[in-house]
Amino acid sequence: MRRRTRIAAAGATAVAAAAVTATVLTATNLMNATSNGPAVGQHRPGDGVVLGEAADHLPSTTAVDWVTYADHVVVVSAVAERRIPPSRQELDRGEGVIGRQVTLKIDKVLWSRDGAARPAPKTWDYNAFGWQFTGGAVDAPRKMAMHERPRVEPGHSYIMAMVWEEARCAPGDAPEPARWRGLGEGSEIPYDAGIIGNGELEGRTHKTAKARKAPAPAQASASAAGVNAADAALEERLAGQAADLLAAELKAARPTAKKQFAASARAAADGC
Repeated sequence: MRRRTRIAAAGATAVAAAAVTATVLTATNLMNATSNGPAVGQHRPGDGVVLGEAADHLPSTTAVDWVTYADHVVVVSAVAERRIPPSRQELDRGEGVIGRQVTLKIDKVLWSRDGAARPAPKTWDYNAFGWQFTGGAVDAPRKMAMHERPRVEPGHSYIMAMVWEEARCAPGDAPEPARWRGLGEGSEIPYDAGIIGNGELEGRTHKTAKARKAPAPAQASASAAGVNAADAALEERLAGQAADLLAAELKAARPTAKKQFAASARAAADGC
């Protein structure tokens, strides 16, 4: 399982969620950041993966986060991917990003919000981090991934919380089509072989043995972490378990009032 530096503090989650589009926060001079694209984080020695840091799209750590902001929680299999070519400007510069879109097959719906705008789809075209190239070596790029997040690669399974977002047409910005999106770091969980935490993370495969027949109680887990039970991180407590236990937690959780973040408010006002 991943080691979190922000396990479940409600205030920190809200601050992270204010960035509705994942924007990398730490960068080196491997590639210049722009206001509309990611900057590259540190290069992990030994396997060629470039890691970045990002703010969460929406609160995503706890069961309360999931049932408040998600429309559905699903088990998915990554079945295919396609490359999105870099721009002509990047090619001329000799450095840039090759994008990636992953086709996810929805294997099972674990939970759905009452009144969700749309039913869960059969497949999901998921925008994922791709590759970064420098020195004009577009045919030999390095993998990009977010720190402590799955890269989402074909051949692996995941549990994901997803939300439908309407199209955004804010003046001065490029239009964004309506689409399914994830919530953030805490709502993308490796799930190979039906085991929470088992599978791909940061482009590597991690094995998690099934060690317990029941998860640690929320109250005990929260007390150990110094947070309220409602803020206990699902992923850490349920590591090594099957998805039915996570589904039970979601059914028992009660949503809170949604916070209105700046970009979401603008999107609702602008429409398309």
